Amino acid sequence: MGIYLNPPADAFEVILNKNIYIDKSGLISYTNSVLGSSRMLTCFSRPRRFGKSYAAKMLAAYYSRGASTDSLFRDLKIAECDSYKANLNHYDVLFLDIAWFISISSTIENTVHEMQESIISELRDAFPSCVGETVCSLPVALLQISAKTGRKFFIIIDEWDALFREAAADVALQKSYIQLLRALFKGLQVSQFLVGAYMTGILPIKKYGTQSALTDFREFTMLEPGFLAEYVGFTENEVRELCQAHQIDFNEANKWYNGYHFDKIGHVYSPNSIIEAVINRKFSNYWTQTETYESLRIYIDMDFDGLKQAIIDMLGGQKCRIDAGTFQNDMTSLKSRDDVLTLLVHLGYLAYDEDSREVCIPDEEVRQEFLRAVRNGKRKELVKAIQLSDKLLDATLNMDTETVADILEEFHEANTAPQFYNNEQALRSVVIMAYLTTVARIPSIGDGMNCTFEHVCSNS
Repeated sequence: MGIYLNPPADAFEVILNKNIYIDKSGLISYTNSVLGSSRMLTCFSRPRRFGKSYAAKMLAAYYSRGASTDSLFRDLKIAECDSYKANLNHYDVLFLDIAWFISISSTIENTVHEMQESIISELRDAFPSCVGETVCSLPVALLQISAKTGRKFFIIIDEWDALFREAAADVALQKSYIQLLRALFKGLQVSQFLVGAYMTGILPIKKYGTQSALTDFREFTMLEPGFLAEYVGFTENEVRELCQAHQIDFNEANKWYNGYHFDKIGHVYSPNSIIEAVINRKFSNYWTQTETYESLRIYIDMDFDGLKQAIIDMLGGQKCRIDAGTFQNDMTSLKSRDDVLTLLVHLGYLAYDEDSREVCIPDEEVRQEFLRAVRNGKRKELVKAIQLSDKLLDATLNMDTETVADILEEFHEANTAPQFYNNEQALRSVVIMAYLTTVARIPSIGDGMNCTFEHVCSNS
């Protein structure tokens, strides 16, 4: 076993030994079914803390020749499959964590070069008679090994898009990286050394124009989660069982963390938030503990027509229709409101409805992030809307009917077209939107405020 080649199963064993573990080994059944076929390349893109790396470590532990892991898998769902024994610890695995390589490289610009050097050096030690001293290309090294030994590789790349996120403006570096990936996964020679691949990251595979740079990958994204959606993230049944087992209020967990919805499996929850809530026995915003709101604020502050109103509408509980087709799967080629909102879907800040092609803020945890980002942002219109909402709530709690009426009138005029000004449904939407900061400030009165909405609307 090595560092990158055939790593030990320690990382997956740690996951199994935690008090909270959800069996996602059914994913292995799928990857087994496509080994060596035209569908052997799989890419999962999900937001941070969604369980992507857990799945990658599981696959490494299962396929790696450097481990003996029957004891880890024999009680999991995959052990019930006919393909289990035939592929267990059967392949040479390359596990590449791109974020790790960025952190250890002399400079980020040298990441791709130094990554290949490190991996080839390890391959040369493991296969001394196969890899020539002059070889400096990773795909060539793998091809030489396979040609002389007949062995094939399963390649796992975690945080595949880290270079696109960390070096967003370095076009030359990105091109050299994509060139490496193409050589690894695209071409007639690839089938000679590759039996399968699993990539995971936040962003889908980079587009050039309208085409993916790696067209042979089957992608499972936040926009098109596909039939493997249940294997990255927690399903509603899994969360319900966790809450029951640990005596946690499922309805409260649902309010705080439920907002993503995939057609094939229904509601999906971010694993990190659920696990933290269970461990701490407290419902809170755990999103901010893994990343600041700064990245969200940057995108909200972008000056694209319609973005301000879309944010206000969604903070008020509404949905916004988007065209996700123009998004180039990076963080720099943003040319419209729809590009920004599509990026926020991939980052986990928005949920996407495949049928209606609409987006919304998924849950209370993320909604608080939006409010925090808006309050500290540069968009004066958004800041004013939040400030007015705060003032409205204070006036409501103080029974200041005159101020309440004035603020509601201001929201009504700003957010309702003239032809719908006297429409009862339009007024209802405005009232709900106006109280958009209520839950964040006083979570316990959320139900009471709904009654207030009903009362105001019924007496308008």
